[in-house]
Amino acid sequence: MAGPRQFSAVLGFSYDGAVTVLDPHDLAAAKLRAADQRYTTSRRSLIEVLAAADAPLTIAEIVERDRELALSTAYRNLVVFEEAGVVHRIVTSDEHARYELDEALTDRHHHHLVCSRCGIVRDFTVPDPLEHELDRVLRRAARSNGFEAQHHRLDLIGRCEQCR
Repeated sequence: MAGPRQFSAVLGFSYDGAVTVLDPHDLAAAKLRAADQRYTTSRRSLIEVLAAADAPLTIAEIVERDRELALSTAYRNLVVFEEAGVVHRIVTSDEHARYELDEALTDRHHHHLVCSRCGIVRDFTVPDPLEHELDRVLRRAARSNGFEAQHHRLDLIGRCEQCR
């Protein structure tokens, strides 16, 4: 299992070859601006909580980690974040949605292990060669069905160690 997520700079490349370092807060603010939303102090705090998490969090877990965030505020902001592409929502068997930063803000592609009994979600990665092969096969499957794939997410559903 991976350790706590760290904010890392995401590199942006322009057509002239210039490399720009993009701060995840800047990326979140840009996505929100594109959705006609503001990047407020409470939204910044919410991003900080999600960035520090080692796995996707429920709303209750988010407000537990930052007691200044009200439950209603966290909920409203997560809805806005999801619509703007700032967070990814994972719905599990325990009927609680879990949230994590969109990969565009973390520059960390990963997949999920989801327990079908308790709903816990854990991140995992695969070696780059396998990731590239998986991406190639999934894009081919999409094309053969007239679908244009933009990216993939893989959730493995099963039972965690505690629930087996």
